[in-house]
Amino acid sequence: MTNNDILRRIRYTFDCDDSKMMMIFALGGRESTRADISAWMKKDDDPGQLKLKDTQLAVFLNGLITEKRGKKEGVQPEPEKRLGNNIIFVKLKIALNLQAEDILAILELVGFQLSKHELSAFFRKSGHKHYRECKDQVLRNFLHGLQLKFRGKEESASEFKWPEPK
Repeated sequence: MTNNDILRRIRYTFDCDDSKMMMIFALGGRESTRADISAWMKKDDDPGQLKLKDTQLAVFLNGLITEKRGKKEGVQPEPEKRLGNNIIFVKLKIALNLQAEDILAILELVGFQLSKHELSAFFRKSGHKHYRECKDQVLRNFLHGLQLKFRGKEESASEFKWPEPK
């Protein structure tokens, strides 16, 4: 999955307009313009699409955490220079204040089976002996489950069209 695809899916799931997207980026510590948002939302085959860098997605996810949970006291976290699916998954888990049971229930919505032990392996430090890399399939199913949870089954049909950026 590309960073742009992840951002599009999160935007759709939480029904964010351009103003809200800019506010979330600002909460994460980076100003963004309507033109930036529009370029990031373009389809992958559009020549006008700007590739969203890892640090930019990290800023957005940090902003999402702040927007959903409130500002953390003390020094704000620096955005990661390199993002993997595990870090993205952890940031979404934190932003939405999800427990393991919640995540497993969200994955169940799309018919994806995962044990609690497999799930906990995604949230371990990369050097831990039980650490497991989160593959695109798991993150894609989790994001789809979030769409079903927050948008409902009718709106999240498999043949939906992404809303065009404003």
